[in-house]
Amino acid sequence: MSQIKEITPQQVEGKLGNNEDFTIIDVREDEEVAQGMVPTAKHIRLGDLPNKVEELPKAQEYVMVCRSGRRSMNAAEFMIEKGFRNVQNMEGGMLKWDGELVF
Repeated sequence: MSQIKEITPQQVEGKLGNNEDFTIIDVREDEEVAQGMVPTAKHIRLGDLPNKVEELPKAQEYVMVCRSGRRSMNAAEFMIEKGFRNVQNMEGGMLKWDGELVF
């Protein structure tokens, strides 16, 4: 059983609306991201995360996103293993996101 906290898309939208300081990382593939991303999200494909993780500040809060929540859960677990402490997975992924999209 994973110890990763989950956050609902509605909670993510609320955090965006309150201008809270956190980073959304979208781990989907390029063609998926082309269909729209959560506003402010940073795109790092899951396969690229091991090479990019050192560029990310460990003190930051992160919300991981993918299409359904499975790949982003794997990404969140990977980040926890690398020493990140404040990592959450967006429950249901982009399939459950009904907020604004950016392209």
